[in-house]
Amino acid sequence: MNTDTKNIKKLIIDQSLQLDCGKTIKDFSLAYETYGTLNKSKNNAILAFHALTGDQFVTNINPITKREGWWTFAVGPGKAIDTNKYFVICANVLGGCMGSFGPKETNPETNKIFGTTFPVITIKDIVKAQKFLLDYLGIKKLLAVTGGSMGGMQVLQFVSLYPDMAHSAIPIACSASHSAQNIALNELGRQAIMADPNWKKENLIPSKGLAVARMAAHITYLSKKGLQEKFGRKLQDKGSLKFSFDADFEIESYLRYQGSAFVDRFDANSYLYITRAMDYFDLEKQFNGNLSQAFKNTKSKFCVISFSSDWLYPTSENKEIVIALNACGANVGFVEINSDKGHDSFLLNVPEFLKVLSEFTNSTYNEINNEK
Repeated sequence: MNTDTKNIKKLIIDQSLQLDCGKTIKDFSLAYETYGTLNKSKNNAILAFHALTGDQFVTNINPITKREGWWTFAVGPGKAIDTNKYFVICANVLGGCMGSFGPKETNPETNKIFGTTFPVITIKDIVKAQKFLLDYLGIKKLLAVTGGSMGGMQVLQFVSLYPDMAHSAIPIACSASHSAQNIALNELGRQAIMADPNWKKENLIPSKGLAVARMAAHITYLSKKGLQEKFGRKLQDKGSLKFSFDADFEIESYLRYQGSAFVDRFDANSYLYITRAMDYFDLEKQFNGNLSQAFKNTKSKFCVISFSSDWLYPTSENKEIVIALNACGANVGFVEINSDKGHDSFLLNVPEFLKVLSEFTNSTYNEINNEK
């Protein structure tokens, strides 16, 4: 994977950050992007957290991959999160591969790529690193923190660590800890990468293993109904079966394309580290088995969003977050969006979801400005 660094905005953090694993990092990079303009009151900033395979390029064309940003349906001028009105910030997570300090960066002590010598990171580490970015931008309080999937985990961790720093929080399609099923699915992907003969070989990419990891994960982002309606048992070629192990079915061809395209834009070791961070995330454990204690000091207004066909982070897991918030008296609303697009619904054009996102964000902004 090649990264054209001249198109990447970076903050070099010269302060020390002690990681949960016990190691300390300093003088590390955090790549980020912003959209819109920060107003004079500095009360229109929204911090968007990306999911596992996302990056800082939320909307417009990603200058590195030349593809549309991961949240193009939701963020932009006149969209649900209107960049004519709001100042949107997004950082490539610690451990990522789009310019932030991660396993594909060079270790200055050895002058070699970190690879698996990079320290193991957690969601808490990832969020703490982004606090440095907010300090650099001079933002004392955000209008909102939001994100889906792993981005939602970061939302929960952020409001727990910094209860006074966000007027509102919008965790989407996430959970407060990974289920055994999700840990198992992530382990499947990691083992696919580590089984590739090119893994850990200098200057070689474990492309086959990484592609399989992506294929397996991509299935979990979709729904059975959505897959059936889009692909069914359609053959790739209109004729008969080939009686081989080529891609006979359209779904096979689709997954192979997803796998190969992913290899071009993502680092295999970043995949290992970030999925590990997701598996280690357990907000309830951080507070001795009481999830509501994670939010006991929060001043944020919450809107928790789930999707009816999401089996990776089902509505029941999102409701556990709502129950914990209610238990500590937090201001929380919840909505389950009907969609057959599975977990990926938060990234797609789902009008009801985009409407909820827009209305909640606008109402929070109006409340803040009416108070002044």
